[in-house]
Amino acid sequence: MIYQGYKVTPHCPRCGTSLSSHEVALGYKDDTVDPSVYIKFQIKALPAEIAGEKSPGFSLSKAVSDGKAYFLAWTTTPWTLPGNTSLALAADADYAVIEYQGDFLVFARALMEQAGIGDRPVLKTIKGSQLTGSLYIPLFNPHEFNVERKRAREGQPGQFDIQEPDAHLTYKVITADIVSLEDGTGIVNIAPAFGEVDFLAGLEHNLDFVQQVDLSGNITGTYPFSGKFVKAADPEVLADLDRRGLLHKSGKITHTYPFCWRCDAPLVYYAKKTWYIRTSAKKDEMIAGNRQINWYPEHIKEGRFGDWLQNNVDWAFSRERYWGTPLNIWNCENCNHFECLGGLDEIKARKGLKGFAGDMDLHRPYVDDISYDCPECGGKMARQTEVIDCWFDSGAMPFAQWHYPFENDSKFKESFPADYISEAVDQTRGWFYSLHAISTLVFGQPCYKNVICLGHILDAEGEKMSKTRGNVVDPWTVLDSSGADALRWYMFTSGPPGNVRRMSPDMVVEVMRNFLMTLWNTYSFFVIYANIDNFIPGTQPVSLTSELDKWLMSRLNQLVLDVDELLANYDPTTAGRKIESFVSDLSNWYVRRSRRRFWKSQNDDDKLSAYNCLYQTLVTLSKLLAPFIPFVADEMYQNLVRSVDGKAPESVHLVSFPVADRDLINAVIIEDTELAMKICSMGRAARSKSAVKVRQPLPRVVVKARSAHEQEALKNLCSQILDELNVKDIEFTSEELKEGKAMSVAVDGDYQVGVVTEITPELLQEGLAREIVRRVQTMRRSAGLEIADHITTNYLGNDQVDNVMAAFADYIQQETLSVALLKGIPAEVARTEKFKLSGIEVTLAIRKQEP
Repeated sequence: MIYQGYKVTPHCPRCGTSLSSHEVALGYKDDTVDPSVYIKFQIKALPAEIAGEKSPGFSLSKAVSDGKAYFLAWTTTPWTLPGNTSLALAADADYAVIEYQGDFLVFARALMEQAGIGDRPVLKTIKGSQLTGSLYIPLFNPHEFNVERKRAREGQPGQFDIQEPDAHLTYKVITADIVSLEDGTGIVNIAPAFGEVDFLAGLEHNLDFVQQVDLSGNITGTYPFSGKFVKAADPEVLADLDRRGLLHKSGKITHTYPFCWRCDAPLVYYAKKTWYIRTSAKKDEMIAGNRQINWYPEHIKEGRFGDWLQNNVDWAFSRERYWGTPLNIWNCENCNHFECLGGLDEIKARKGLKGFAGDMDLHRPYVDDISYDCPECGGKMARQTEVIDCWFDSGAMPFAQWHYPFENDSKFKESFPADYISEAVDQTRGWFYSLHAISTLVFGQPCYKNVICLGHILDAEGEKMSKTRGNVVDPWTVLDSSGADALRWYMFTSGPPGNVRRMSPDMVVEVMRNFLMTLWNTYSFFVIYANIDNFIPGTQPVSLTSELDKWLMSRLNQLVLDVDELLANYDPTTAGRKIESFVSDLSNWYVRRSRRRFWKSQNDDDKLSAYNCLYQTLVTLSKLLAPFIPFVADEMYQNLVRSVDGKAPESVHLVSFPVADRDLINAVIIEDTELAMKICSMGRAARSKSAVKVRQPLPRVVVKARSAHEQEALKNLCSQILDELNVKDIEFTSEELKEGKAMSVAVDGDYQVGVVTEITPELLQEGLAREIVRRVQTMRRSAGLEIADHITTNYLGNDQVDNVMAAFADYIQQETLSVALLKGIPAEVARTEKFKLSGIEVTLAIRKQEP
């Protein structure tokens, strides 16, 4: 399964090492600008079939003998031209011969316009197959520039023989499937030392091998451009060809090109000896193993990852680096015998062992000192100097972390295969692949059961983050301003795992404001009132006395059921969004509808039920949220649970995940309340259209539902609807509602909700009372009073104000904790303010009532 071959590998000239195929996939850039050049190769000889043609008119043979016939080839890598040893044509394509500035050019007839000579008459058309075997003069004879010319030894693709100098060197034309008629000229530059398909073509057609570039990416030999880095040499190569009249056309092209994912240097496809793992031999097993893995999102399984496995190539796993796991292959200097040693015991057992110490560091440079006697000839066996691809280390993690198979046998077997792994989508050709490949090779099965494959993170405008663009978001800035939990919640809920997601500090702030602050305010509301009433959870039995409490317990347990199932199916995004929706309903429906239950002075069963339901909900939420927002969840748990129960687990992260009580789930209540919430939302929209303040009571709301069944459901919850919409009565109808002077209507599909906007003097008085309550509450906060502080409220106004204060005294006092409502403004007050409410001037003053 391990072999050494002479193959073309993507080579980083800066790092001085080959990259594996999955490493290359990490570094492609779509906006690379390179030369786009058309080069003339002088034809030296034609196949006998064409050369011997006797026909009137134009003769290609004569043009060849006159030194005026050329093949026109296209390339984006001029630096490879000194290494060109063949030209490839498409066998079935038609090739035109045209005259251009005294020369006769041969290229694909379908690409005449791209070559810039589409208006010239075609002198002759020849099939590509007829041109096979033509000879041409190399652009650069390597022997003239002190560069070796080699040829592969037949039957031994890893061995090359040096060829004798030839002053009259020619190269031959071949046909190949790689030739495209989409761009270029239909004639491809073949440089076997610098391209994988070129190299394979060189082996198949016994082509010459010229490698005028070293491993640092610099041109060797005595060319005018020698010593230059390959990309820097491009202009000088073209200038040299232009001086010799061989450059037909030059331009630029923007295309995709691979760069080193570590150092960002352009890669060079370079033929050299390297060590390979024959992963292609296990392709079917890897594909079969992938069918056993659950992918999230599912399309990655047979898409990006499946395609990668289908097109599997052998893994070039040796690297010309210093740091890394040393390649454990040993080679005899005399007879070229190879051995792969699997551990310390095998090293210690070798005869003639030198340079080894029992507790030595088995990395470079120390491991390079180890040698032993060759078992074949007695010569010196030394380690190959390369190290192993670091992706091999990552893929070996499942067993390497336990030092298996040398120890920890039971620990390894307990943890293998992993329940799930998670990384970004680019790791389909990186870590996901290396894990899967090694596990299949070693154990014959996958090493993970589930994968959460994440999309990439973009900036707020949907652009890839880049230091050069200046659009990189500093994570510490986000953590310092919004906190880790807000960032985590955004990452979980902003989009499904496989989708790309936009990222900016403002988006995280939005999450904190919309979700975390809602959650925290709900928690704070409970804590404040629980402390005021000295509520101690668990001291009295819980009885669900209201429909509102039954709804909350139904929703809570359904939420536990949903979140547990979604997390079990590796869908944290939907789970988080369900929690988000629940917290919104908890705050905007349950707490708002229950506020007076907590506020009232009587500690009756209704109040206790509200406390117990909200307490149980918040504790359960802290447990549900623990995997998502660990810090906020534990803060809530410490105060809600640990402060009253010293025997409880020390952290929410040590508590079992909640289990739903299915007996408390009432689907009818959930559905009916959801309908009531919808009707209330439409009612608020209708009120908003009429520009009547929410605090102003209205006489009636009219509802058109879809069925009699829905009407009955809404009747059961009419007290919540009336209170939410601040109306006195509800009416149901099957007729269409019409917008009018006294009615404002909101429509949503088959539902219609209208609010009657006629305001009687009595309703106007009540509205004024509600406005006074709101103003007093604001003044309490501005004066810095505690929520449980009692006050005395003083007022001044006209007779209408006096009437309101008398008629709604109980309501105003209860809502504002006023022990008395007194007419007249005394000299000593905590705060006084003058308002104009519904066109009436009112002066209010408050002062704290000492106990």
